[in-house]
Amino acid sequence: MGPKGLIAAAVADWLAGMDELGPVDWPPAPLRTERLVLRAPEARDRAAFVELLASPEVHTYLGGPRPRAEVERELPEVPERWPGSFVVALDGALIGQILLRRTPRDSRPAAAGKADLGYLFLPRAWGHGYAAEACAAALGWLDGAFPGEPVMLTTQSANVSSMRLAARLGFTEVERFEAWGAEQWLGVREV
Repeated sequence: MGPKGLIAAAVADWLAGMDELGPVDWPPAPLRTERLVLRAPEARDRAAFVELLASPEVHTYLGGPRPRAEVERELPEVPERWPGSFVVALDGALIGQILLRRTPRDSRPAAAGKADLGYLFLPRAWGHGYAAEACAAALGWLDGAFPGEPVMLTTQSANVSSMRLAARLGFTEVERFEAWGAEQWLGVREV
């Protein structure tokens, strides 16, 4: 396995090591924004999930994509439903995913035990403000489910678009650190 494959595997392990958010009824009623619906995954989303997880563009700053055949083989017919995983749908079709998890208590001190916001969007959805709209809705849901909960977000500092989005959502830089072969930016949003 090459360096990009090792980084992708490390990121997948990191996501798998995240903890559940806590006691919440899941899935909630779909969250509606002006243009989008955030909802639980459904069987009809499988092909778009494969595209999302195997996209080289989506995974530029996440260590590279997973091989399409591997994703096809491992992804269940109905993508997993777990608390904090929202499908972002435009006109009924998946364009992205919002992930809310809790960082492990043994992670970086600035992040330990906090809720963590992650997001992935298909390249055709980039540049339209969908990520900001969807993340704001998911953060609003989190604020209602866990009042006063600080939220963290980590992205590669080379991912300028993601850092701009984090600033728009109210995240402020706490630290930068080296991980997965690149400088990472860690921001926190206090409520």
